[in-house]
Amino acid sequence: MKLELKKENIEAYWRLTRMHKPIGSLLLLWPMYWALWIASNGKPDILVLIVFTLGVVLMRSAGCVINDYADRKLDPHVLRTKDRPLALGQVEPTEALQLFFVLVFASSLLVLLMNTLTIYLSLGAVFLASLYPFMKRHTHLPQIFLGMAFGWAVPMIFAAQTNTVPAMAWLIFTATVIWAVIYDTMYAMVDRDDDLKIGVKSTAILFGDLDKVLIGFFQLLFFIALIMIGQKADLGSLYFTAVFIAFLLSIYHQYLIKDRDRSKCMAAFLNNNWLGLIVFVGIAADYAVKGIVA
Repeated sequence: MKLELKKENIEAYWRLTRMHKPIGSLLLLWPMYWALWIASNGKPDILVLIVFTLGVVLMRSAGCVINDYADRKLDPHVLRTKDRPLALGQVEPTEALQLFFVLVFASSLLVLLMNTLTIYLSLGAVFLASLYPFMKRHTHLPQIFLGMAFGWAVPMIFAAQTNTVPAMAWLIFTATVIWAVIYDTMYAMVDRDDDLKIGVKSTAILFGDLDKVLIGFFQLLFFIALIMIGQKADLGSLYFTAVFIAFLLSIYHQYLIKDRDRSKCMAAFLNNNWLGLIVFVGIAADYAVKGIVA
């Protein structure tokens, strides 16, 4: 079966790739931008910026497609996912696989514009994007694999900008993984009742009644990592002010999830976009002021 570009098909593919829900792309983009600004000392290469912005959007879409392919028999039984195109039969599984490979191929063409080290590292991105959807069947820690998939752009961006992957890259990567565990556990709390019925695993299920406490623990680790990043990158007061504002946001997230209400857990997940943006603004503003002073 071939991809057919009829209007109804395009609409189904659009929803399958989650282009109508940019939150996933944004949560991927912010750590990549953190890394790019730090790797470039606030002066990112324009080609690198464009290639990685487009590449992140394409690979996030590819990840959504392969995720829905993996979950096509589970999604009809989950309230939040029962209206996805594969669950409704609007897209055939073979079409989804074809779309996945088209998106990966498009991303591969973009990465060919980068240096050899970045091209080699891109293989890891494809592997992690393909692996994550199947982990929820075998481990209660799929959120860690999601974080690794979401964070792999960090070492890649350092490779593209500097042709090296220094310790700073892995520190930002670690912070990204921890952050993903935080927000995706909030996301998994929305589906916990349904996931328990159908046998899907998640950190929300693993943590059980300690979910809020353990999310708080990971939030603490995340902010320790952000402070370490600021110190090692020699960032100043603007960055640390942004980190403090982000910390206040994380307290708000704890408030939202306190009763484990589905809609409020989803709101906490979505609000992480603002946390990522605030950290980026702090990094960018700090470098901008240093540039003016210099």
